[in-house]
Amino acid sequence: MQLARTLAIAALACVAAGALAQDKPAAAGLEKATFAGGCFWCMEPPFDALPGVASTTSGYMGCQKKNPTYEEVSAGITGHAEVLQVVYDPKKVSY
Repeated sequence: MQLARTLAIAALACVAAGALAQDKPAAAGLEKATFAGGCFWCMEPPFDALPGVASTTSGYMGCQKKNPTYEEVSAGITGHAEVLQVVYDPKKVSY
């Protein structure tokens, strides 16, 4: 858990890449949270199953290479972390 928090803080300090580069504000009444926790594909199903989660978006965050490929990130050569952005209703699920 501490590693996930550390990665999330480091990732948020850098420029978003991939899908998250097109970041838009959450719809009225919804909030966003971005988590780094290893494989984004592994993080999606548990978040998607939570009542109150409106959407999840996989992407990369990091500081070294713009628009990295999955293979580059997986190989650990770009400095990016795989992240999941979660849009949720705070009236139904807490951060």
